[in-house]
Parts: sequence; C-alpha cells; structure tokens
Amino acid sequence: MNDTLGILIASESSISIRSLSDVSDAIGACLGSAGLILTEKDLGPDFFDLRTGLAGELFQKFVNYRIPVAIVVADPQVYGMRFSELACEHRNHNMIRFVRSTGEAQGWFVDIAS
Repeated sequence: MNDTLGILIASESSISIRSLSDVSDAIGACLGSAGLILTEKDLGPDFFDLRTGLAGELFQKFVNYRIPVAIVVADPQVYGMRFSELACEHRNHNMIRFVRSTGEAQGWFVDIAS
C-alpha cells in the first residue's frame, strides 16, 4: 500500500483479476482504501478480451463501491482495436483511469485526493 495516500498496489497486496470471482475479492481487499493500482501483470487474458465481460464487471463493481482504479497499460493497442478504444475512453474517467505508468497512476491519485 502507498501509505501516504492509502492506495493499494495490486502486486503488493496479492490482488489479481483473472476471473469474475476475483473482482469481488478485490473489492473486499480495497474496502477502506483510497483506490487500487492494477498493472498488466495483475490482469489475466480474459480482462483484455472484452467479450468475456471481465473488464466491464470490474469497472461496474468498482464504480458502484466508489473505489477509484488506475489500470497501467503501457500500450493498449497491443490488445486490439476495441480494447484500445476502451482505454482511450477511460483516459479521463473519474473512477476508472487507464494510464501508461505507475508514476502516472500515483499522480492521478494525488490529484483526486486534493
């Protein structure tokens, strides 16, 4: 956890999203935190295949629980046109933000905390 902001970093908190049940587990782990940073390593292949609904489920649950999530994906185009469009649409979202680095994610959390 980033102690100064109360943000969970998935890899440091044993959080990974590989199936729908992982979304509920992640919500439970994040309750009381200021948000979550997920990287590509924390996300299974189904997250990047929008037909599975895993990304949509994650987005909906975190928005419902009002827990901000920064998703670090250096190059969204690697995962196809539809995923790239989704990432582009969420580059300025107030709860689910796609960023290109962990530093950018931390900067976003600083911005929303102030």
